Amino acid sequence: MRHAIAAVFITAFATSAFAESPGLEQPNDWPQYHRTYNAWRYSPLEQVTRENVKRLKVAWIHQPGDITHGIQATPIVLDGIVYYVSAFNVVHAVDGATGAPIWKYKPRLDSAVSQAVFPAWSRGIAIAHGRVYLGTLDGRAIALDQKSGQELWTLQLTAFKGCHGCNFTSPPVVAGDMLTFGPTAGDLATRGQIYGVDAHTGTLVWAFDTIKDDPKSWPGETGKYGGGGAWLPGTYDPTTDSVIYGTGNAAPWVGEDREGDNLYTGSVISLDPKSGALKWYRQEIPHDAWDYDSAYEALLISRGGRDYLVHLNKGGFVWVMDKHDGRLENVWRFAKHITWVDDIHPKTGELIGRHEHRIGEPFVQCPATGGARQWNAGAYSPKTQLWYVNGMEICMSWTPTRVDPAKLPLAQNYSSIKDVKRVPPPGGKATARFDARDPLTGAVKWSIDYAMPAYAGVLATAGNLVFNQDAEGIVRAHDAETGAVLWSFRTGSGSRGGIVSYAVDGKQYIVVPSGMGGYAAISGPQWFPEMSKVNGGAALIAFTVE
Repeated sequence: MRHAIAAVFITAFATSAFAESPGLEQPNDWPQYHRTYNAWRYSPLEQVTRENVKRLKVAWIHQPGDITHGIQATPIVLDGIVYYVSAFNVVHAVDGATGAPIWKYKPRLDSAVSQAVFPAWSRGIAIAHGRVYLGTLDGRAIALDQKSGQELWTLQLTAFKGCHGCNFTSPPVVAGDMLTFGPTAGDLATRGQIYGVDAHTGTLVWAFDTIKDDPKSWPGETGKYGGGGAWLPGTYDPTTDSVIYGTGNAAPWVGEDREGDNLYTGSVISLDPKSGALKWYRQEIPHDAWDYDSAYEALLISRGGRDYLVHLNKGGFVWVMDKHDGRLENVWRFAKHITWVDDIHPKTGELIGRHEHRIGEPFVQCPATGGARQWNAGAYSPKTQLWYVNGMEICMSWTPTRVDPAKLPLAQNYSSIKDVKRVPPPGGKATARFDARDPLTGAVKWSIDYAMPAYAGVLATAGNLVFNQDAEGIVRAHDAETGAVLWSFRTGSGSRGGIVSYAVDGKQYIVVPSGMGGYAAISGPQWFPEMSKVNGGAALIAFTVE
């Protein structure tokens, strides 16, 4: 009965709030990957405040049972039920008040998954139409019954066997009656695509090629293995009826053997969800030679009567665009140490003074290919109008070489590099921080140094709090105005997932996915040696004020 009443309240609230206050709809839920289409990761709940946050206590813990690469997902919460995916695409539904399991779905994956570059990665699921949707590690789209977890349909989208990057590590985007899926691709010897699937029937409707069919952009056969996968979740903007994705880097990393601007890699693209037709694009990194994906979240905000799209690239710059057509409004520096380019023109986006890798010549690249921030999203608060985002200053040295993409094993990136060394910035040391910034200008309101980088998705709340978790496993509640740490808790392992908030029976919960994994767990200790002491793990930990 409580769930039925809550559903009525949420529906009524959403009808009015969506039109008047985007980002505040369905306050008791976390209905999609970033909670709302504008990627704010902001909860309108305010029961947990700066005054009582110190009373947060563990309410329940749910363990998925497999700690391989931790938990990389952001949970979805609807009507008091928490849904999430763990290693190898296992989906769980648990009671949001008690953590008691409701159902569990374990797919039968192709045995070749163990040979892939990303053998256990699962960043989330999507829910709509009474169904739970999942992209799998063996290249399928799957729909489950939301109440029972029973499989309703499955669709093989990619030619998985023998195909590099033909798997899904992120959830699909729900765009009305359509689903869109972006495969891994990026660093791998494949040709990136985005797929449009009928959400009701599981029928493939369209496919968009992220490698433009243009000999000027991709001379010869270079596009055949050009990468460009949309490997992180996109977002559906209902105000423009557009699906917005960031695309991955061009492959291989070395650019000498693939001339041209290599569209649509390193770009933000806007698609018609019904047809897959391209509406507009903004290429941030033409002819990428540094593995600087543009796959991160598209933050949508309105200010002064204008609608903006704010987008961080791995290369350490933030692009501010008009969300309707991609027109550039500003570019600002996020990273402190940048060696791949002298600057980027804030109005044209021109890369000024490119410093590219050359075959056989070592080069120190800042930021490292891991980026000025990991893929885990920041959060935006409409109360403070600040963007809360993790950052790190790391570099790497590598020497370009040549490889034959047709001879690469499935478990090897198409990077074409050797003599790789993770190094600190020239004359300094590797550092990590947590910033509060104006998203349009980059102006810093406050910045907190972390001993280890934070790889979690950030949460901002109406209680003027910001929640973040670092690689050591310490989750902190910061004062949204000052950055002061008001509460902390050791979860036992670092985090790769997204922190969320929801309410059941009038009580607000904060849920933290704990469990270190992914490439960050492998490469991180080379910059931050103390990370080597971090335990593996996998658990959802729910907190509430007692």
